[in-house]
Amino acid sequence: MRAGILMISLIAGLAMSLPLSATEDSAAQGSRAAPADAAKDATKDAPKKEPAPPPSVTVIGARDALGILGREVRSAANENMGRIVDVIVDREGAVRAAVIDFGGFLGVGSRKIVVDWSALHFGRVANKSDSITLELTKEQVTAAPEYKQDAPVIVLGAAGRLQPWDFDK
Repeated sequence: MRAGILMISLIAGLAMSLPLSATEDSAAQGSRAAPADAAKDATKDAPKKEPAPPPSVTVIGARDALGILGREVRSAANENMGRIVDVIVDREGAVRAAVIDFGGFLGVGSRKIVVDWSALHFGRVANKSDSITLELTKEQVTAAPEYKQDAPVIVLGAAGRLQPWDFDK
């Protein structure tokens, strides 16, 4: 009989502790879930973000748009003037000039000069082997000052076409 009472007491004690621990678990879960619920409530109150519009698309024919870096530059008299190694843009992103690696042999003795973009003509550039024509003579390019990065850029241009850059705006 004693064993029966002991067994009933044990079962009653377990039964009484179950709802208490279940309540504690749900309270603990509630405290852990509170930040997630708060985040959900915050997103409900925030205005809906509209998806970004799709980007515009322009198709340019393969013969109409070609890369120019590394392209050979020749004078109107068909003299080798070097290769385009860089392009210079102004603050608005407009192309202003091209940097040409001029002179030398196999990179030895060459120097970089800057020519005005409008002095270049791209009439025959359909193939990578086609050159770009520069509206200056070899003597003019030879006399041009060398381009040095992080120094004022001196741009050699065709007569009467060069517009000064105003960086004080």
